[in-house]
Amino acid sequence: MDAIKLVSQDSLKAEVPQFNIGDTVRVDVNIREGERERIQQFEGTVIARKGSGVSETFTVRRVSYGVGVERVFPLHSPNVKAVRVVRLGRVRRAKLYYLRDRVGKAAKVKEQLK
Repeated sequence: MDAIKLVSQDSLKAEVPQFNIGDTVRVDVNIREGERERIQQFEGTVIARKGSGVSETFTVRRVSYGVGVERVFPLHSPNVKAVRVVRLGRVRRAKLYYLRDRVGKAAKVKEQLK
């Protein structure tokens, strides 16, 4: 058990970005295409966070050309370069899976004023 903790502690990021469910975030992801690497941005609403430690993940959803796209990102992955909060959201749920059934303005999350 201690060996697993030691290995997982080495993989943890020192600076964990602060964001919550309902926030609109821009995630910089490292994409490898053959020999080349580039950074791709994925912007959307955080609908879920789950897990803890090295296996913690978060799900980001956006609607692109009328189709809902969700991506699950490992929080401590070296391929996730940065997570920036674009807009703070005000929600009353821990998981926003109900947004999958909503379309248009009904799929919006209210903005939290600072």
